[in-house]
Amino acid sequence: MSRKMKNKVVSNLKIERIAAEGKCVAHHEGKVVFVKDVAPGDVVDVRITKGKSSFMEGEPIAFHEYSKDRVEPFCSHFGVCGGCKWQHIHYDLQKNYKWQQVIDQFDRIAKVENMPDVLPILGSENTRYYRNKLDFTFSNNRWLTREEINSGEQFERNALGFHIPKMFDKIVDIEHCYLQNDISNEVRNSLREFALAQGLGFYDIRNQEGLLRNLIIRTSSTGESMVIVQFGADHKEEIETVMVFLNEKFPQITSLLYIINLKKNETFHDLEVVTYVGKPYIEEEMEGLKFRIGPKSFYQTNSAQAYELYKVTREMADLQGDEVVYDLYTGTGTIANFVAKQAKQVIGIEYVEAAIEDAKLNAEVNGLENTLFYAGDMKDMLTEEFISKHERPDVVITDPPRAGMHDDVVQMLLKLEAPKIVYVSCNPATQARDVALLSEKYQVDKIQPVDMFPQTYHVENVVRLTLKRL
Repeated sequence: MSRKMKNKVVSNLKIERIAAEGKCVAHHEGKVVFVKDVAPGDVVDVRITKGKSSFMEGEPIAFHEYSKDRVEPFCSHFGVCGGCKWQHIHYDLQKNYKWQQVIDQFDRIAKVENMPDVLPILGSENTRYYRNKLDFTFSNNRWLTREEINSGEQFERNALGFHIPKMFDKIVDIEHCYLQNDISNEVRNSLREFALAQGLGFYDIRNQEGLLRNLIIRTSSTGESMVIVQFGADHKEEIETVMVFLNEKFPQITSLLYIINLKKNETFHDLEVVTYVGKPYIEEEMEGLKFRIGPKSFYQTNSAQAYELYKVTREMADLQGDEVVYDLYTGTGTIANFVAKQAKQVIGIEYVEAAIEDAKLNAEVNGLENTLFYAGDMKDMLTEEFISKHERPDVVITDPPRAGMHDDVVQMLLKLEAPKIVYVSCNPATQARDVALLSEKYQVDKIQPVDMFPQTYHVENVVRLTLKRL
């Protein structure tokens, strides 16, 4: 089937709706066709890229009609960098599709009896410039458009920007990014221009050489900013040249840091971060609580919408002040510290030890004395022995990674029989799977989607489960 269908062109396909992961659905000869880079209502010719017995995947090669729901993308890099795949769809429709995605996943996977209606999605007030963290990559292998290649001209091949999807060694040179405001675009463009003028080496990922490797920019709602330059070579004079330039050009940077990374990957959690100027952290603020964010810290990348997400979580927990709360997959303890004043005690568990140290520090900074944090693999930590050393939970808040909760964790929650579970997820499919397992003893009584990432197909979802009365 796949060999026969691959590269076949199907003409005049009417795109029907959006499916999971942002692809759209059409039908051809009784089979589902998943098509990328289109909108419901488009009529297109599609080249089949994958054919199976029950479905096909394809890409558009010609448009006969455009959907009335399309809007003009606002970014010149749209369709190339892959960061904002839904700029061509009106934001109100984006929210509707995300809301429907949650409904579909719970109908198809969870199949829970007496499930309540999914509440209207909480949209993001800011649909541009909403991220507080971006990672840019230096490369000596800039992505060239087809027009540039066909022109026969010579172009600058050094670039500073984002990876082309599924191409580890090709970088889109970003002129203006609509994801992050404040000084982000100015810092990136100024540093690239300076590096080109100085003849500094842009990283060659294939040969693992070059001075300038990575640029990370973090900002906060308090007006602070962190800039981290990752160098791929230990050339002290050139490093000093770059850092002096950034410090003099952008004195408003409150945390200017650098890393020397001679490894074969860009991860730096095991490397020293050097504070060149300013503090080794920036601060975020939420309802008077301060959260220190270091270069290795995790923090929700949409600060304003993270506040809305945490308020939903707190409201679903409905704490009265005398509850013991377990916060599973606590990360840097943001949710744990956010709800601590409404609880008797909050116990956070997280796999990453550095994140737990951040959680403890943030509790100390805010004068919270009723929090405990532990580092370890969740399935190994949440055991009968652990529970015997602490009070049993009245409320469990869980916010696992995209893969959802390990089955051992689900089974322990069923044994624990906490009266209430608040399940926060960035992946409604795995959330629905876990909810189906928990439905043995729990009923779902509230489902609230939250849009954290406008212009993308990602959606956050919060579910409250309460223990069934037997």
